[in-house]
Amino acid sequence: MVCDLTGMATANASMLDESTAVAEAMLLARRASGSTSNVFLVDSDAFAQTLAIVAGRAEPLGIEIVSTDFQGDIPECFGAFIQYPGSSGRLWNPTKAIEAIHAKDALAIVAADLLALTLVISPGEMAADIAVGTSQRFGIPLGFGGPHAGYLAVRSGLERQMPGRLIGVSKDAQGDPAYRLTLQTREQHIRRDKATSNICTAQVLLAVMAGMFAVYHGPEGLRAIARDVATKTSGLAAALKAAGHHVVHGEFFDTITIKTPGAAQALVKRAADAGVLLHLVDDDTVSLSLDETTVGEHTGVLKGTLEQQLAEIFELSDYTGQSGPSALPADVVRSSSYLEHPVFHSHHSETSMMRYLKHLADKDYALDRGMIALGSCTMKLNAATEMEAVSWPEFSGLHPFAPLEDTQGYLVMISHLETWLGELTGYDSVSLQPNAGSQGEYAGLLAIRGYHRSRADHHRDVCLIPSSAHGTNAASAVLAGMKVVVVACNERGDVDIDDVKAKIAEHAENLAALMVTYPSTHGVYEHGIRDITDAVHAAGGQVYIDGANLNALVGYARYGDIGGDVSHLNLHKTFCIPHGGGGPGVGPVGAKAHLAPFLPGHPMAQMDVHPPFDARSEHAGTVVHGGAPVSQAPYGSASILPIPWAYVRMMGPDGLARATASAVLAANYVATSLKDHYDVLYTGDQGLVAHEAVIDIRPLTQATGITVDDVAKRLVDYGFHAPTMSFPVAGTLMIEPTESEDLGELDRFIDAMIAIREEADQVAAGLWPAEDNPLVNAPHTAARVTSTDWSHPYSRELACYPSALRLRGETSHSMAAMPGVASKYWPPVGRVDQAFGDRNLVCSCPPIEAFA
Repeated sequence: MVCDLTGMATANASMLDESTAVAEAMLLARRASGSTSNVFLVDSDAFAQTLAIVAGRAEPLGIEIVSTDFQGDIPECFGAFIQYPGSSGRLWNPTKAIEAIHAKDALAIVAADLLALTLVISPGEMAADIAVGTSQRFGIPLGFGGPHAGYLAVRSGLERQMPGRLIGVSKDAQGDPAYRLTLQTREQHIRRDKATSNICTAQVLLAVMAGMFAVYHGPEGLRAIARDVATKTSGLAAALKAAGHHVVHGEFFDTITIKTPGAAQALVKRAADAGVLLHLVDDDTVSLSLDETTVGEHTGVLKGTLEQQLAEIFELSDYTGQSGPSALPADVVRSSSYLEHPVFHSHHSETSMMRYLKHLADKDYALDRGMIALGSCTMKLNAATEMEAVSWPEFSGLHPFAPLEDTQGYLVMISHLETWLGELTGYDSVSLQPNAGSQGEYAGLLAIRGYHRSRADHHRDVCLIPSSAHGTNAASAVLAGMKVVVVACNERGDVDIDDVKAKIAEHAENLAALMVTYPSTHGVYEHGIRDITDAVHAAGGQVYIDGANLNALVGYARYGDIGGDVSHLNLHKTFCIPHGGGGPGVGPVGAKAHLAPFLPGHPMAQMDVHPPFDARSEHAGTVVHGGAPVSQAPYGSASILPIPWAYVRMMGPDGLARATASAVLAANYVATSLKDHYDVLYTGDQGLVAHEAVIDIRPLTQATGITVDDVAKRLVDYGFHAPTMSFPVAGTLMIEPTESEDLGELDRFIDAMIAIREEADQVAAGLWPAEDNPLVNAPHTAARVTSTDWSHPYSRELACYPSALRLRGETSHSMAAMPGVASKYWPPVGRVDQAFGDRNLVCSCPPIEAFA
C-alpha cells in the first residue's frame, strides 16, 4: 500500500508516528548522502510538532537545521524535508526543488498525505529519495494523539540504510513463499551502537488497520473518498471567499487557511461555542481541515449539521455544504495507477472482509492458543475489561491539540498514571510521552545530557553499557550524542563490578551515565547493583536503569531506591498493553527530581506541569518538563493509556505484588523442572532465577547435533510459540512464562521441552539420521504431512501430533480424542530459508497465485 501510493521501492513495517519518521529520515539522509555538509533543510510550512521533533533530534548530533520555503536557491546541505501538502494546506509541485536538492548531493525527503496521494503525483514520481508520513487517516482514530502508524519508504538503493523492521518474502523448506523479517543486520539487536536506529518495534496493529482500510475500500473507494474531501473543501473555500474572507491559498487538498486580522481568537472561541474546533495559527490566522467524516450527503437544512455550524461561524449566508471544482494544481494531478494487487480488489463486502481477516489471523500463533514464553517480552494476558475503554469515542475521538477545557478527563487519567508509576518505581516525576521503550530510553538519556549541560559539564558524554544489554541501549546512547563504552559481565551473567570500577576510573572525568537493566538481561537479580550505582554517582555520573524487566520487581523493590536516577518502563509489557507482532507500546520515563526538568516537553501540550492534576493537593502539579519532545503528540499514544490505568486500578498494590511473585514463581518452576534435561545458564542465590530463565542449548548441540533453531521450530509442532532465541547469548532460549499462565499450561510446556530433549537423544543414538528427523524438519505443515510422498523415517503422527502421541501411549483412546488434536495450531509455512531472504530482497506482496 505505502509503496504504491508513494511510488517508492521499499517501505518498512511502520514507524512510531509521522514526526519521528521525519527525524529518522533525516538521519538516513545523513548516512546515505555524499554531501559533507552538516545542514538539514526543513520546510517552513511543516507541522509545528514535526519541526520540534526534528530540532530535538538534531541538536545532540550537531546537525544544523535551516528553515526554507524552497522558493529560492538551495544552500549546501545533506538532506531536505518537504511537507506535501503543507501544514497551511498549500499544495505545490516540488519537483524542481528536489532537482536542486539533488544538485547539492543531498537527499530529498517528502512527508506526504496518503489520502492526497490517491489524487496527486507521488514522491517517487517527483524523484524524491525518501517518503514519510502517517497512516492515521486510513481508519485510525485520533485518540488524543495515538497510537498511529507512521510510514517510511525509500527509493531503490537505500534499503540497507532504513530504520525499523522490514518484512520480506523468502521461501520455506518446501520452496513455498514465506514472509520473514529481513536485513536484520541493520537493526539495534545486532548492530547495537552502529544500528540505523534505536527502534525495536513500531505500530504494527495500527499498520494492519490502515492496510485493511485500503484493502476494504480499494483504489476506487480511496479515490472517491479523496475526491469528496477535495471538492467539499473547495466548495467551502468558495463560500468563504464569496463572503469576503481571505483564503490564503488558491490550491489545496483538504486544508484551508484564512487570514482574519486581529479576529482569530474571537473566531476560534465562536467556533468552540458552536462545537467546532478551529486551529488558531496566530492572532491573525485560523485554519481548518475536512475529511470523509465531514463530507457526507448533508442538506445543510437541519440545524446542527456541520454545514450549518460553519455557515453560522463564518457568516456564510448561502452555504449549505456545496462542493466545488477541485483546487488541485494541474501539474500535480496523478495519472499513474496504484493498488493493483488482487487483494485490493477482492474484499469489498463486510462479510468478505471479516473472512479475510480471520484467514490471516488463523496463520498466527496468539495468546488465545497458548503460552508465548518470549523472554524479555512479557507476553501476559491483556484482559478485555482493561481494553474496553479504548473504543469509547470520548477517548478515541479526541484531537491531540484540543483545548485544555476539552481534555480534562484525559488529563486526570494521565495524572493518575504518572503518580502511580512514580510511586511504583521510586521516581519523583514521570512523562508518558514516549510511545515506545526505545523512545523512553532516548528521553531518559536526553534528560541526563540536559542535566550535565545545565551544570556546564559538556564534556560528560561517555555512557557505560554492559555487554548483555538490550541493543536499544547502545543505539539510544548514540542518538543522545554519547559515546558507548562496553562493560563486561562475569560467568554468572552479572555485571562485572571490577570492570565497572575500572571503566569508571578510566572515564571518570567524562562519565555521563551507566545504563543497566534490573533484573539483568540474563534473568537474575544482581546483589551488587547498589555497589554499581554508588560507584557511578561517586564519579559524577547518572544511573539509567532499563525497566524492561520491571515485571520481576513491582511491589518488591523500586528503581529509585537502588540508585536509579532515571528509567523507562514498558506499559506494553508490565502493565498489559497488547503488543503482539510489534506494537503499539508506551515507554514512559520516570526520573528523580534533579532530572525531571529535562524530561520531554511539547510545544503544543495542554499543560506544561506534571502531573496535570495532583490528586493529593487537588491542584495542578508543579514540575515542568522542559526537554525536547520525543513524540509528535504531547502525551504520546494516549488512547491506549486506559489499559494500564484499568490494570493498576483493578489490581491495587497487593495484586501487583502478587503478580510479580507469580511471574517469578512460574519462571523458577519451569527452570527447576528442566534443569535435569537442559543447562540453566544463569542463576542467582540458591540456584534461582528472576522472571525468566536462559536455557543453554549449546551442550545439546555438541552432544546430538540438534541446534537451538531445531528446538525452537519443533516447539511449534508441540503447539507452542518458541521462546526468545539466541538472546542474550547465542545458542540459548530465554523463557518468560509471566504470571498469566496456570500450572496446566506450564506443565504442558515443560513436557514438550522434555520430549524434545528425548527426541534429540534419539538422534544422537542413531534412531533417526542427523539430516532427517522430526527436529531438523520442524515445523511440519498440514500440506507436508498429508502429502502422498512421505519418505521420512518417522511417522506422520509423530511429525504433527507429538504431544498427543505420547499421551495416547498411556491410554486406549483414539488419536482424534486426544487433547490438542482437534484444536492443533498448524504452521502456515515450513522452516524459512533466512539466507535466501537476505540474498533475494523482496518487500512487496507476491501475487495471490504464489500462495495458492
